[in-house]
Amino acid sequence: MPDSDAASRAAYPAGRPETEADLALIQRVIPHRYPFLLIDRVRDVRLGEYAVGVKNVTFNEPQFQGHFPGQPIMPGVMIIEAMAQTSAVLVGLTLDLVDKNPLVYFMNIDAGKFRRKVVPGDVMELRVTTLRAGGRIWKFRGEAMVDGQLAASADFAAMIDLGQR
Repeated sequence: MPDSDAASRAAYPAGRPETEADLALIQRVIPHRYPFLLIDRVRDVRLGEYAVGVKNVTFNEPQFQGHFPGQPIMPGVMIIEAMAQTSAVLVGLTLDLVDKNPLVYFMNIDAGKFRRKVVPGDVMELRVTTLRAGGRIWKFRGEAMVDGQLAASADFAAMIDLGQR
């Protein structure tokens, strides 16, 4: 069986500007893993400006056992977390943080709105736009879209930590 990390490093060498990130590259940029890695792909990356995360919502995800039995609905906080993970990948690619183990922490969430249920079988597009970039603190506007309909939106800020690990 091939070494997927080695294959990912060969396919995406450090310092190369990316326009998308598959699951292997996402895991080289952010520390999240199952069951809390909430994005499957990031595409349409414009470094420092914009990216679209993709989340394939499936019934076998652990949150659907209790939210809600018989009526599975993606929790709103997890939708916002998926937006934040998309933003973290955008920042990681922008600042060339592949394989540098950055941590990204929420600082605030404003104007969160939920407009449509997200359920198993949906494909969420997580559109994030940078409102303020640079330094350790970044601000974003995020929208979660399903079938061209707005499911959720929020503005949020995050801090990048490159501490000694």
